[in-house]
Amino acid sequence: MTTYAPHTRKAALLALAAAAVATALTGVSAPTARAASEAHAASAPPLAWKPCAKPDGPAAQECAELPVPLDYADPYGPRVTLAVSRLRSDRPAARRGTLLVIPGGPGGSGVQRLTQKGKALSAELAGAYDLVALDPRGVGGSTTASCGLDPADRRLDTLRSWAGPDGETGENAARARRVADACARNGGAVLRSLTTANQVRDIDRFRQALGERKLSAWGTSYGSYVGAVYAQEYPHRTDRWVLDSVGDPDPARLARGWLANMAQAADDRFPDFAAWAADPARDAEGLRLAERPEQVRPLFLELAARLDREPMESDVAGTPLTGNRLRQALQNALYGDALFPGLARLMREAGDPAARPALPPALAQPMTDADAAVMVGVICNDVRWPKGSAGYEEAVAADRAAHPLTAGMPVNITPCAFWKDRPQEQPVRITAEGPSNVLVIQNLRDPSTPYFGALKMREALGARARLVTVDHGGHGVYLGNGNACGDRTVTAFLTTGHRPAGDTRCPA
Repeated sequence: MTTYAPHTRKAALLALAAAAVATALTGVSAPTARAASEAHAASAPPLAWKPCAKPDGPAAQECAELPVPLDYADPYGPRVTLAVSRLRSDRPAARRGTLLVIPGGPGGSGVQRLTQKGKALSAELAGAYDLVALDPRGVGGSTTASCGLDPADRRLDTLRSWAGPDGETGENAARARRVADACARNGGAVLRSLTTANQVRDIDRFRQALGERKLSAWGTSYGSYVGAVYAQEYPHRTDRWVLDSVGDPDPARLARGWLANMAQAADDRFPDFAAWAADPARDAEGLRLAERPEQVRPLFLELAARLDREPMESDVAGTPLTGNRLRQALQNALYGDALFPGLARLMREAGDPAARPALPPALAQPMTDADAAVMVGVICNDVRWPKGSAGYEEAVAADRAAHPLTAGMPVNITPCAFWKDRPQEQPVRITAEGPSNVLVIQNLRDPSTPYFGALKMREALGARARLVTVDHGGHGVYLGNGNACGDRTVTAFLTTGHRPAGDTRCPA
């Protein structure tokens, strides 16, 4: 739902007229949306905090709502509401500032991530920060958009464009066009506002409402890109900045390039699963898949190919286990070692003709319409994608041959190929201009944001950053994979300001 600010349209028009006169007289351009946001800082109202303890989350967690402009170029116009959350320092004497937790996605909930990580963060940081987070517009408790998609079009394994059994892309193209058309009909101004640039402005409005001159931050996955853009746009508002599991920030590689990178990333990560699945320790668990690690990959590929031909009835009526659902289950499981048992169990069930495999929760049901809208909306609104369906079948065929585990999905067509609205702004280029207060931390074998992309972020930031490379697999490093060296390095930076003198590595 959008609301209108109490300020009058007349005041907005006068402000715009004054800017136009100033431009005519001085030759200086009118303020950008970023400058307008800062100029209207006083319009960020105080936050009315109330208890919002979540299941399994910190008992002291608080929640509030923050109104922000739907369009920052029209600061007195319609507004959307952001759900925000806070966990105050339990040691006020030790508190040195406020740390923003930036979720991944697009589509991750900051409020939920604070619930999940709040206890561990509070213990690790020993009261050095109030911990805060927000649900980006379009997500969770914030104002959401709807594309009105059919349930079949908002399943994870259909929004991810897995090609047909022989690499055909006709059905993918038809679905991509259908999703784009539905979003154009139903999404409206809220959907069009779902961009990285607006999330960055929303974060700065949150900072203003908190009354903080600067923020520290921990951004993970897509949230690390959001954090990098914020640090580029508002460098004087950053304190200690942690970017965890990052992608290539080159504007020519955004979104489409990130997706394409997942093919090689899955190949880099799969040996970790293969070694685990062939370990004799799995015998006691009934999950050992092969005698040797090198046998696991052909087993997976054989199972997926058979399920392409002969899908199996699963434990969810009307949702069979197909080859592509098995491939998507692999993509999900590569994110963390703790997910390996579920994938091994699914593979064992897939190899038993009498079984009814239990689908992982992420594949058992469609995602909500709001989640689907934000998942496609941000990537299609941020950057321009090649239009139409030409060339995708050839790209998929080449990628299937080079990377069979992902079977061409990372280079296949998406709704962005038929998106009706052009991006309103150019992507921000990350540069070495700004304070040297960034710590980048990255797993060597990340299945989503691969190491070679993280090196591009490190290169772009130059002397502003240090890179900590962790010899581990999975997505998410800090407080995520149990690597004591990585955790210790980030904690020391956030609590003392100490960073390694140069780029450094943490052993397995």
